[in-house]
Amino acid sequence: MIGMISSFMTRVVSRYLPDPLVFALILTIVVFALGLSMGNSPASMMQMWGGGFWNLLAFTTQMAMVIVTGYALASSPLIKKILKACASLAKTPRQAVALVCFAGSVACVINWGFGLVVGALFAKEVARKLKSTDYGLLIACAYIGFMTWGGGLSGSMPLLAATPGNPVEKYVGGIIPISDTIFTHYNIFITLALIVLMPLLVIFMTPKIPKPIDPSLLAEDPSFEKKVSKEDSIAVKIEESKILNYIIVALGIWFLLDYFMKHGFNVTINTVNLIFIILGMLLHKTPMAYMRAVGAAAKSTAGILIQFPFYAGIALMMENSGIGKVITEWFVNIANKDTFAVLTFFSSAIINFAVPSGGGHWVIQGPFVIEAAKEVGAPLGKATMAIAYGEQWANMIQPFWALPALAIAGLGVRDIMGYCITALIFSVPIFVIGLYFLH
Repeated sequence: MIGMISSFMTRVVSRYLPDPLVFALILTIVVFALGLSMGNSPASMMQMWGGGFWNLLAFTTQMAMVIVTGYALASSPLIKKILKACASLAKTPRQAVALVCFAGSVACVINWGFGLVVGALFAKEVARKLKSTDYGLLIACAYIGFMTWGGGLSGSMPLLAATPGNPVEKYVGGIIPISDTIFTHYNIFITLALIVLMPLLVIFMTPKIPKPIDPSLLAEDPSFEKKVSKEDSIAVKIEESKILNYIIVALGIWFLLDYFMKHGFNVTINTVNLIFIILGMLLHKTPMAYMRAVGAAAKSTAGILIQFPFYAGIALMMENSGIGKVITEWFVNIANKDTFAVLTFFSSAIINFAVPSGGGHWVIQGPFVIEAAKEVGAPLGKATMAIAYGEQWANMIQPFWALPALAIAGLGVRDIMGYCITALIFSVPIFVIGLYFLH
């Protein structure tokens, strides 16, 4: 049955789901029209869209750096060997998809940026080893692993809620500690259930006849090392100097040690990117070897660079037009203390279509949900995690975060979304049980 549903969803998505850029453009028009229906003038909606268009420039750069630094790191000789060795553990297509999904899930619990990039690179390596495995399903498995990120150690919403000065602090009257969010029984249950059950689910999605794949997509990455000869100029010898790299690596390690000693295990996307850069420079050994790896990786950022501004415009329209508030209040008005978290989960999933960013999502929906949770007497920590779960769950049908994996794989959104929607359907009970029955 699972295989039939997966095949059906893949056919539907292949026929009707547009490219992510077109999806963002259509969503812009839909949100604009909804804003008009709520009494906002065309001029005010236009101002909201244009005013928010460049609001995610820093975030766009951060995400582009995730791809570039992660890809460059994974293309180093040592990491290639590790990925190849791990890929060899899978002997059949079913083992391959389960292994990729499991590895991606665990990696995203550790850090979502790391998991998103390394999961896709690992899937690509597995595809090289087992060419009889459906390549689209392998990349989908890496993205399905992304469902664990919101409850992991780098989950944006629980970490923001525990940070003094966050946008919802004034509604809470303080912070919401991670002991009430990440380190709770229900979050541990949901996260472990996803890690264990999603790899089992994707086994049943494995098609009997895999789609043919362009061999060029699985071509081995070129070596970025260059041997220096006595005849080379001084400039070339400096460019290929290991000493320069090691000095910068030492400086980076010093900074990171100092940072973690002062701030504890506070991992942000900036610290992840710096770690990736330092490790990449260390493993590529010379400045120009690393630069060549970065140059090869940069072509994978095109989708993010052009699409994130459109989502930034959509986010501000959602926030300032009142659409987000209406969606949230409609759900919370029919909720009680026991059903509040589940209904918040589904409202968060709907809002995720327009605001597919954990931090931005918390800024828009957090204040409404926290105020409502206090009114009905629902736990604030669980309300916070309900928003996070809705966001991470709806990512399976929102192609925004699939862009890094697709860029690395060389595939389109239609190649993976059918499988992801199947995962979305079958993962519902995990979230509902955790939010409704556990504390």
